Amino acid sequence: MAKTQKRPVYLNLLQLSLAQPVGAVVSIIHRISGFLMVLLIPFALYALQTSLESPMRFEQVRSSLSSGIGRIALLLALWVLVQHLYSGVRHLFMDIDVGVERPAARRSAWLTLAASVVTVALLGVIL
Repeated sequence: MAKTQKRPVYLNLLQLSLAQPVGAVVSIIHRISGFLMVLLIPFALYALQTSLESPMRFEQVRSSLSSGIGRIALLLALWVLVQHLYSGVRHLFMDIDVGVERPAARRSAWLTLAASVVTVALLGVIL
């Protein structure tokens, strides 16, 4: 007697061989970037408070952000902010049923990734 039901398949979640669609990747990046922005708030507030103490402290904060590590940290923080913004706008459009078809959703997901990279690259040149 043949079985008509498929048996459950064991998925090892520790293996990273499960390929996700680009929309899922953008959604996950959106959640992670939101979490990272919350973690960056104390550092941003500390830098703001320190820079407002005196002109000398402002120059210290400016020079630390102008160093190599500071510039990388600043660009990563900007990427987190820009990626979260673009992904959030994408999700808002999808909430009002704009771009929910599969080709449009894939295109908008790739567009958010590309736009965030281009924006941060342009900001990196400016800064």
